[in-house]
Amino acid sequence: MRTRDINKEEIVKQKAIEMLVSQGVEGFGMNRLAKECGVSVATLYIYYSDKEDLIRKVGIEIGKNFFEEMLVGFSPEMPFVEGLRRQWDNRSKFAINFSLQTTCFELLKHSTYGDAILAEITTDFKEQMSKFITKAIENKELLPITFEVFWSIAYGSLYSLLELHREGKSMSGKAFVFTEEIRNEAFNLVIKALTP
Repeated sequence: MRTRDINKEEIVKQKAIEMLVSQGVEGFGMNRLAKECGVSVATLYIYYSDKEDLIRKVGIEIGKNFFEEMLVGFSPEMPFVEGLRRQWDNRSKFAINFSLQTTCFELLKHSTYGDAILAEITTDFKEQMSKFITKAIENKELLPITFEVFWSIAYGSLYSLLELHREGKSMSGKAFVFTEEIRNEAFNLVIKALTP
């Protein structure tokens, strides 16, 4: 039996992410991946049992990195505004520094692999965020609203702005960069919408 080569495995993961983003889940195949990596298809099966295993493991790894990053410097005991600002900082930092992985994760999250990937990785994050939101409502720092409405108001504008940043242009076609000034303008409006 052949042994794992960590460097090759990283190349395979990186190339798989690139191919998933450029070709989608439907266009992704093990033969094409092997060719892109300059390895045999048999080499891929040292690391993954099949295409589904590879996609799921890549999604889980990106997701774990994403959710770990979301909790850096964050505590559910933080005052609401401070905790939400930390979430915005962490999310925007990850999306900007790891744009390819972010795009891949979003693609996989909305694919048939999404439920299996999220089931593996979100338990601690959901628990932390649930405590944070519950505490904020109890302390009257946050209006009592459903989770889905909270999420869409709290993060919808952030993700829209990050998408414009990734594309490098606004809806009108002019150049766009997600600056601290724009982030603060949007964040302040979000706080006005969410707080009593």
